[in-house]
Amino acid sequence: MIAERVTTFTNDGLTFDVVDSGPLDGDVVVLLHGFPQRSSCWDQVAPLLHAQGYRTVAPDQRGYSPGARPNGRKQYTLNKLVGDVLALLDALGEAGAKVHLVGHDWGSAIGWGVAAAHGDRIRTFTAVSVPHPGAFSKAGLRSPQLLRSWYIGMFQLPALPELLAAKRPRDLERILAHAGMRPEDLARFRREILEYGAFPGGVGYYRGLPFSGGGGFARRVKVPTTLVWSDGDTAVDRAGVEMSGEYVDAEYELVVLTGVSHWIPEHAPEALAEAVLERVGSAGGRP
Repeated sequence: MIAERVTTFTNDGLTFDVVDSGPLDGDVVVLLHGFPQRSSCWDQVAPLLHAQGYRTVAPDQRGYSPGARPNGRKQYTLNKLVGDVLALLDALGEAGAKVHLVGHDWGSAIGWGVAAAHGDRIRTFTAVSVPHPGAFSKAGLRSPQLLRSWYIGMFQLPALPELLAAKRPRDLERILAHAGMRPEDLARFRREILEYGAFPGGVGYYRGLPFSGGGGFARRVKVPTTLVWSDGDTAVDRAGVEMSGEYVDAEYELVVLTGVSHWIPEHAPEALAEAVLERVGSAGGRP
């Protein structure tokens, strides 16, 4: 069967946009973006994977794609977000039967959920910046992680984040700049998130957390996994990162990048691509 490009897929009555690139006959690497970003955050990483024969598939996820912006906090639970990824794999047909998965920030949190609950669909998993949810939760009790996550509480407030984005966007940009975003990153945030109308949906992920349930957070992962974290990350403390391996019952590696901010795909694409290629290569098969 001849593979075809996937530019959209549907799930839960929603339509998602997809960037499908690289060799059509290459093994699929699914790239999940974080907050507040879209699939374009992978623009510097994807070509490095293509050069080694891999096909990359990067969706604009729930809340970001114009056709996938439902209202209501319960529309953004982890189960919903994981279900979107499974629908994408199904839309890929035979090529999506079992894929390599990479996720940054919220994409990493979703990826942990997919890898833990649906490991039969995942060949390898590379988490970027965000540790296993169980380790992240545990770190909140034993480290400065709770203080670093102050913004999660702010996003629970109704209307305030949206009002801030509409009336005082520079305040948001100062927060992101403190987290390491460069002027070009902030320009993309204004263009691709604020002006594109994706900010409320992105905030929805945080508002869905109270409805996601904590029971699955400790679920173990049984696929080969790499966690890539940077010591310049102001949002994620090292404690949860160090504990993540305790939740993986398979080959596991922690890669720590020195002097890099939270925004690894944009600020260290070569180092990230190297870690991804090493992990996907460990599974054998053909590029």
